[in-house]
Amino acid sequence: MAEPRLTILMYHQVGRFAPMRRHRANYCDAGRFARQMALLQAARCAVLDLDTALAALRGERPLPPRAVVLTFDDAYVNFLENALPVLRSHGFPAVVYAISGWLGRRMTWSAPEPGRERPLLMDARQLRGIVAAGITIGSHTRSHARLGGLRAQEQRRELADSRAALEDCLGAQVRHLCYPFGSFDAVSVEQAAAAGYASATTCLRGAATPADHPLVLPRKAISFGDDLAGFAWKLFVKHAPKPALSDWRRRLAGGA
Repeated sequence: MAEPRLTILMYHQVGRFAPMRRHRANYCDAGRFARQMALLQAARCAVLDLDTALAALRGERPLPPRAVVLTFDDAYVNFLENALPVLRSHGFPAVVYAISGWLGRRMTWSAPEPGRERPLLMDARQLRGIVAAGITIGSHTRSHARLGGLRAQEQRRELADSRAALEDCLGAQVRHLCYPFGSFDAVSVEQAAAAGYASATTCLRGAATPADHPLVLPRKAISFGDDLAGFAWKLFVKHAPKPALSDWRRRLAGGA
């Protein structure tokens, strides 16, 4: 019998964008996004909220066939216009990871791209609005820091301070984390646990299984170039873990 699998999809911005050569995983065309969500529904995928998915991975409830979790990094404003209405039309839950120190600001942690405006991030009011619409807010740290290699004290501030600030502005518990840039190390996992996070998603590529550590969950990135056939391939066919994910699984299984 095949091992149960959970596909966690990673999105960033959703909108209308001129074609680009770099950072393609940071963009998804709004029309393609709508078609992707329609395919999830037509294929009878079980689109789960992250808490339900975690309970299934822990064995507390069955993991449905074709189980999917939708995640959106950075909390861009274009989520409101281009992703949220589509999600609501299908009744799909999702997780949006917000950066507590960047609410309402424009993204400047990477070099500007010629001819492309720096995108705006949601402010506290907008985050509260999507919570009211059924979206889960997670933490993307305090400053979108590359955690891997930072001292434990620095990582603790990024993780614990972000969670506290987001909970204060939302008036709700923040249980989930996403490592910016996919950068994390063993200290990050320790500090995420100490800060009280129930899960942390990565950029390690593959499908999640019950054997995965909840603070090292793999995802599949949806890129600007993914047409519907490519999306379906990632969703239904591409399950084998990449070497980096296999390495982490071995380390965690061995207690390293």
